[in-house]
Amino acid sequence: MIQTSKPRQAASPCINVCALDAQNHLCQGCFRTIDEISRWSRVSNDERLSILDAAAQRRYQALGQ
Repeated sequence: MIQTSKPRQAASPCINVCALDAQNHLCQGCFRTIDEISRWSRVSNDERLSILDAAAQRRYQALGQ
């Protein structure tokens, strides 16, 4: 029997630090744009994973980690 792995399920990256940075217009807690935050509940899991990847890249660029 072949077992297939389940696709990664995207959990919200919100850490309840909801404040938009005035310069880059990103949430200071999760590094999502306001558009990404507002669309989160309506998009597919694949789109959520794309948003998470983009936010992780922004976090890395902003914090150098």
